[in-house]
Amino acid sequence: MEFLPGLERWFHLMAGVMWIGILYYFNFVQVAAVKAATADNTAAGITKHVAPRALFFFRWSALVTWLTGAALLGPHFVDAFTFKPGYALIGMGAWMGTIMFVNVWTLIWQNQKKILGIVSATDEEKTKARRVAFLASRTNTMLSIGMLFFMAAGAHSGQFGF
Repeated sequence: MEFLPGLERWFHLMAGVMWIGILYYFNFVQVAAVKAATADNTAAGITKHVAPRALFFFRWSALVTWLTGAALLGPHFVDAFTFKPGYALIGMGAWMGTIMFVNVWTLIWQNQKKILGIVSATDEEKTKARRVAFLASRTNTMLSIGMLFFMAAGAHSGQFGF
């Protein structure tokens, strides 16, 4: 079973790339595209076909990333989350990733279901949902910068002077 940690690391990396890639797609491409498409009445294709599919992979890649990260920490999970000496850097990255994961499932996804009409909502609820989902997504984008730094620093601390 010596190959298992390598497999976990590979799944963690691949799911993380998908998660952060889609996060960046939403924040740097889709938000502006939907705004422009709404102005010329062509947003239906994005909101009906692209966004739901992207959100599916977004939320499930977040879950796989978090679970494989927790598995990689294994017996050091608590050490990382309590910033024990030697685990503080990876712990900071893990906390940021955890906050991002919670944002995906509790704020972004729950509000996107209203925005996309997956669950019924009034216009007022949709307006509020757009703002909450937008802010949670932008928060995750900012957190991802630090999270990626601390995850790399945890694995390569000597190169970062820690």
